[in-house]
Amino acid sequence: MFTFGSGALFAFPSGGNTAPNPTPMKFGTLQDVSLDVSGELKELYGQKQFPEAIARGKHKLTGKAKFASINGKLLNDIFFGLTLGAGMIKNALDEAQTVPATPFTVTVANAATFKQDWGIRYASGLNAGVPLMRVTASPATGQYSVNSATGVYTFAAGDQGAQMQISYTYTAGGTGTQINVTNQLMGFAPNFQVLLENSYNTAQYGVLLYAAVASKLSIATKQDDFLIPEFDFEAFAAPSGVVMDMYSTE
Repeated sequence: MFTFGSGALFAFPSGGNTAPNPTPMKFGTLQDVSLDVSGELKELYGQKQFPEAIARGKHKLTGKAKFASINGKLLNDIFFGLTLGAGMIKNALDEAQTVPATPFTVTVANAATFKQDWGIRYASGLNAGVPLMRVTASPATGQYSVNSATGVYTFAAGDQGAQMQISYTYTAGGTGTQINVTNQLMGFAPNFQVLLENSYNTAQYGVLLYAAVASKLSIATKQDDFLIPEFDFEAFAAPSGVVMDMYSTE
């Protein structure tokens, strides 16, 4: 038989430190999956060069998956096992504002839910791209202050009419999730089952891992590509002693 493509990958939170309402979910826009089963070999030698016997000792079953569709609950259920927060924090990146006349203050567009200042740069002129310095009060030219409770920025009289790019975060209502990662005791982790299915024409191949735990979550951006997280995990024996099922049409 032959198989083709990345197949479909599912995770089912099943034990350990499970998040509230653990939910089986599919990894969206799957790119590739790899499963590696390895055994530690022990050789018995006498006086000659080659071993007289070889036995296989400890085994390891590791997996790796890349997927492009990001789901906060999936990441939380299989990696962190914590309680999700409601809503999300959004970033206003380089919001365009012009410093007005006295009192030289700017109220940003999302001031009502302002969370944190992330800096200002000049948007045009000889100083284009140059960052302003943040001070606590009474800014001079090239400086600014911000009231984090109101989202109001104050500038110097010397910057009147200057075009600014303001970056800040704000709390957004509606849909979205927050994974607030807290410092847990050693050993804290959710366990989950893994199902890999691959079909081609009438052939089907599948692998079921009865218990696994995540070992790494990698998030890397590229200048000219999609964000594709990478997820690593390792399987172990379920309480029944079963580790893995493999099945195929041939």
